[in-house]
Amino acid sequence: MRLSEMSGKEIIGLDNGERLGVIGDSDLEINTETGSIHAIIVPGGSFFGFGKKRDDMVIPWDAIVKIGPDMVIIQVNKNQSQALEK
Repeated sequence: MRLSEMSGKEIIGLDNGERLGVIGDSDLEINTETGSIHAIIVPGGSFFGFGKKRDDMVIPWDAIVKIGPDMVIIQVNKNQSQALEK
């Protein structure tokens, strides 16, 4: 799959169904020596500029459960979920 095909997909948490962001708005953490993707970095923000600003979220690549036609489903264990917000 090409990155351009993934850019419009939403990132959804499996545990609570929460929409975490969109791949196209996120950054990828890539190992420059191997070229492998280590994580997706979802930028923080607030809902339409209102409310409390969230911190950036780092989602480990191995937390991806399924890449579907419209979304990327992720699941993190409780220890990882505390470390997600950076």
